[in-house]
Amino acid sequence: MSLVTAKVKQDVIRIVILGSTGSIGVSTLNVVARHPGRFQVVGLAANRSVELLEEQAENHDPSQVVVADEEAFGDCQDNGTHWSGGRQALLELAELPEADVVVNALVGFAGLEPSIRALRAGKRLALANKESLVTGGELLLEAMEEGDGELVPVDSEHSAILQCLEGASAGEVERLVLTASGGPFRGWNATRLNEVGPGDALQHPTWDMGAKISIDSATLANKALEVMEAHVLYGIAYDRIEAVVHPQSIIHSFVEFVDGSVLAQLGFPTMELPILYALTYPHRVDDAVLRTFDPVTTSPLTFEEVDHAAFPLYGIGVAAGRRGGTAPTVYNAANEVAVSAFLEEELSFPGMASVVEGVLERAKVVPARELGVILEADGWARRTAAELIKTRRTITAGKDG
Repeated sequence: MSLVTAKVKQDVIRIVILGSTGSIGVSTLNVVARHPGRFQVVGLAANRSVELLEEQAENHDPSQVVVADEEAFGDCQDNGTHWSGGRQALLELAELPEADVVVNALVGFAGLEPSIRALRAGKRLALANKESLVTGGELLLEAMEEGDGELVPVDSEHSAILQCLEGASAGEVERLVLTASGGPFRGWNATRLNEVGPGDALQHPTWDMGAKISIDSATLANKALEVMEAHVLYGIAYDRIEAVVHPQSIIHSFVEFVDGSVLAQLGFPTMELPILYALTYPHRVDDAVLRTFDPVTTSPLTFEEVDHAAFPLYGIGVAAGRRGGTAPTVYNAANEVAVSAFLEEELSFPGMASVVEGVLERAKVVPARELGVILEADGWARRTAAELIKTRRTITAGKDG
């Protein structure tokens, strides 16, 4: 029940990295650097981190480099004719003819259209942008079929499921169990969470990630997005997808089969392992840096139930997934706005869930079969979330006065 058919040739794999200056992009380049002659970087793209992008381009000599933010691109036009700027250039890079694999490590909803473009162009899409599947899952599957592309997940949980499902059919699967670290506030109650700020939430105990995904991990919104992603990727019903808290982050997911057998994929918490697997699937490549697992030093492995009272964004997100249509898009967009407000200290940690829930309560959910409909739902949700946040600030200011 894999979504991929291993068409990528195994001599030199040519790679485009969208979001190369973020944590996943940097990790991908680390993997590439350890395997000279196996991978060739042909395209790099970042939003506005020009200085790091220039360094990456110098080290890897891609044929195309894109700065998606046109204002930031204005600062680097002396780098040569292979540099371009703007959203359209980013979309064109996703379909670069000479590329075999497009790694989509963009943050948030901005990754949806590049994912569609890559699949329609027949690329293997190594997908780290879960929002693509959450908001436009049907469109990605259609694009994959239309362009004869491949979709390989980079998320550690979905990479784990892909490995455990090797050779199995959908009818043989009883349930999927995703693991969550619990984030920096595991064990905290709702009252205590009122006191946390952005600096606290960014201190993830086991993973080194960017700001957005770190906050999503702290609220467990990230796990809700992954449940939706698993539903789309593997065609498993929501009532057969669960999540458990696993603080050690050694087991990345479980698959239980109808005969009672349970398979799990284990490994030291590093994104470089699922990245390497997505690039070379179904083959495995020798990498001494990643061979770090020791069952003794990683013991004991423990598991806990998700605390729905303290982390309501998980349940709100799963409910949006079950609702279907544009509800996942609304959830994702409202959450992105809420996270930004929290990082700017304009919203409390519990306030993020209140805003997202409020937007969903106001949403008119319709089928999400067209990109225009999804874009409209995304824009509406962002505006509505911003209005709710502004209202909350006004009320708070009034009370303070």
